[in-house]
Parts: sequence; C-alpha cells; structure tokens
Amino acid sequence: MDGGILEVQTDNESVVTSVLIVDDAQVNVLLMSHLLQKRAGYCVWSFNDPAQALVWSVDNDPDLVIVDYMMPEIDGLEFARRFRGFPGKADTPLLMVTANPAREVRHSALEMGAMDFLNKPINGDEFLLRVKNMLDLRASHKQLASRAEWLADEVKKATREILERESETLFCLSRAAEFRDPETGAHILRMANYSRLIASALGLSVEEQQLILKAAPMHDIGKLGTPDHILLKPGRLTPEEFEIMKQHAIIGYQILKDSTSPVLRAGAEIARSHHEKFDGSGYPNGLRGESIPLHGRIVAVADVFDALTSGRPYKKAWELGGARELLREGSGSHFDPCCVDAFLGQWDGVLEIRARFQDLPE
Repeated sequence: MDGGILEVQTDNESVVTSVLIVDDAQVNVLLMSHLLQKRAGYCVWSFNDPAQALVWSVDNDPDLVIVDYMMPEIDGLEFARRFRGFPGKADTPLLMVTANPAREVRHSALEMGAMDFLNKPINGDEFLLRVKNMLDLRASHKQLASRAEWLADEVKKATREILERESETLFCLSRAAEFRDPETGAHILRMANYSRLIASALGLSVEEQQLILKAAPMHDIGKLGTPDHILLKPGRLTPEEFEIMKQHAIIGYQILKDSTSPVLRAGAEIARSHHEKFDGSGYPNGLRGESIPLHGRIVAVADVFDALTSGRPYKKAWELGGARELLREGSGSHFDPCCVDAFLGQWDGVLEIRARFQDLPE
C-alpha cells in the first residue's frame, strides 16, 4: 500500500482531504497519486488489492473513492457494491475508471453506486477536474449534514427549555392552589414522586411515568375556586359545606381540560378522578373499579398517604405503620388493590422520597 498525507488550505483552515485509489495496475496508481498529491495536495491512500482496500474502508472514511473497473477476483462493480454496504459509506463519491465504453457497464456501475466515470487512458486535466467537482459536492453534502445536525441540536435545546419552563409554570400553578390550603410545596413533590413510583411498579412506560410526575401536582388545582370560609374552616364541614368542597374536583377539570398540552390534559383527568373510590363511593361521579382512570387511582394512593403522614397546624402526622395499615384496609374499597400493592412493594423508594422532600420549618 502506498499513501501519504498532505494538507491543503481551505478558508484559512488546515484540512486534509483524503482520496482512496483502488487499481490492480501499479502504473495507474502511481500516475493518479502523483497528480493528486503534486497538483492538488490531497492525502492519497492507494491499494492494488481491492480486498485490502475494503478492509481499510471499514474503519476509514475517505472523501472520494477512485476504483478501476477491470480487476481480477473483485472488479470495480463488486467493490462498489461491498463498499456501499458499509455503515456511513452510502453517500461517499465514487469515481469509476474504465477502458470499456459499453453502455451496460456504465448502467451496472451506476446501479452499484458509481457517481461518475473516467475513460482510460487518463487525461490529467480532465482527471483533476472530475475529482475537484466530486469533492466539491462532497464538501457541500458535509456542510448541509453539519447544518442539519446543528439545527436538530438547536431544536432539541429549545424544546428542552420550553418543557422546563412548562414544568416550572405548572409547579407554580399547583403551589398557588396549595397556598390556599394548609399544605406545602414539599407535599406536592412527595405525592408526585410517589405517583411516579407507583406507575413504575405497575410497569408503565418511562414516558407515562414522567407524565404523571408532572401532572400529579395539579390534583387539587380546583381549590382555587373553593370559598375561603370553607377551605380554611378549622372544624368539621357541614354536609352542605362538604358538597361545595367536593366541587373542586370538577373545577380543576374545567380549568385544565381544554389545553393542548398532554400534561395539562392528564392533570385535568387526575383533578376529576383522584377522589373517586374503588367501590364507587367516591366523588364527583361515583365511578367504580377500573372505570376510574388509572392516573386517578394512582394519585389517590399517593395523595392520601402523604396527607396522613404529614404534620399540619390542625393535626399531627400519622406514624408510617398506621398509614400503611390504612392503605391495606382501604385496598379494594377506597383504593385500587394493584396501586396499593405497587406502592407498598416499593417501600425503600417511598422512604427515599420522604427523606428527600422535607417540609420547611414553620
């Protein structure tokens, strides 16, 4: 194998343009290599054995391939076919050199991936012009590919920033509802992460897990429409007041339901369904069993557990054992048994979430 590395200056930056030559006749290789190195300054890799050239091509990416048509064992057509089969080689310019002017030969070469032809005997000026034209096309293709990759990265970056702002806005919106109720931001984070934990244990996709993580904090957004004298009443609500309180599930659904955002639509479903009970005794629609949306069944377990185990000015926090027992007792009546089992089966994860998101001191 003969080869050398020479640099050419393009747009004031030092770049190396590599050309692969495959020809069983050494005199042809020497002629083309001399023209490319002395008159154009390209880096030339040359092979008399096409099999060796194919091995080299697996791990190398030339800017141009020049291959002879008539070669023993592996001719130019077969070489082109195999070369095109390598990853990343589908668009590499390929110039086929041939002394055979037959039209069927050229058609076969085009089918195998040749992009241009050069007749023997080689004319130096024509040879260099064809090489330059093909390398210019290669450079344009690389520039377009680089631009497309840059644009794709920019779109990803912009999308990520939009989603981050959306998540921040949704969290602030959820906190607005909680601030009208004696709850905390840590409650939102804990119950949302409990919900994601249950979704994971149930085998939901990563996308669904992330969806419920973002949507769960909006479960009580409808409390924005609950009168203060009912929402903040220190004692037990009257039956009439409780009927008004229950309307927050519908209000939350109405606030979110018309959004085009998948997160907000999931939040609407959760707001309306997380107070339903598995035996049909919940509100607002008295749904039973699996007719309750799965997201609502998941959030019901997460929300009740965190509400029980969190201390508030009007109540003490339950011991973890007591809250676990209540979930077990309510399995099949208040809660979906599958969701309860999924939650309790991930107890180490529950404790980790509880430790990570702590209420701030009053």
